[in-house]
Amino acid sequence: MRNYATHQKTGGRDNQCDATAVATVNGVRAYVLLDGIGDKPYVRDWTRAAARRLARTAARLHDAEAGLRHERARYAAEPDRQGPWGLGPKACAAVAVEAPGLPLTVAWSGDVRAYWLMNGTLRRLTQDHNLRRVFPPTDLFPEGGNRHTVTSCLGAVDTDQDVMNAVGHKAVETATVHDARGRLLLACDGAYEPHEDAGHQLSDLLYGTPAEAARRVVNDALATARTVTERPDNATTLVADLYL
Repeated sequence: MRNYATHQKTGGRDNQCDATAVATVNGVRAYVLLDGIGDKPYVRDWTRAAARRLARTAARLHDAEAGLRHERARYAAEPDRQGPWGLGPKACAAVAVEAPGLPLTVAWSGDVRAYWLMNGTLRRLTQDHNLRRVFPPTDLFPEGGNRHTVTSCLGAVDTDQDVMNAVGHKAVETATVHDARGRLLLACDGAYEPHEDAGHQLSDLLYGTPAEAARRVVNDALATARTVTERPDNATTLVADLYL
């Protein structure tokens, strides 16, 4: 039986531009979720291919950060991405790598989130790369910065120093999990924002098999989003039970 499952729905968009991928190389497994920026077929196709490539690279390198940085550099080197316009498709990315005898490594660039559930307690492993992080809500500006304006992503050419100078965080950030057993959740903003806005506890939805949990988070997110908009975002989750 597989230890992981994914679920996604298009919501009110024209195309499904999220993608997940899982790859295993010599006993090392990588889990990837990408949230393509835009709503065009070329973004959809690129994101699917990029997710598969990132998963293979991260598994081969035995490390989430190494895999994400390798692929980020590879895309940044493409000729059509150079110059002030930064052409080429992009995606927010999160990757987690499970290697025998080693902690779980997590890396991200963008606002895809990774969570870790253990003994009923859900811990968020990532911090969003968006303007709300740069400009948190205040009494004077309760909304803070625009959470849909990302400050880093896969496909961008900015270096760590570029992003640090502009917004105060690196282009790629990381986390490590040492717990013995738990449940990993990767979720795009279309899957976590409706729950967050409504005050739902994600931990309350992550019961049952990975397939049941992944489906429940997505379906409930879209049902919640449709109460406030006719065009909800793509919603995608990946849920995996890990034994570290």
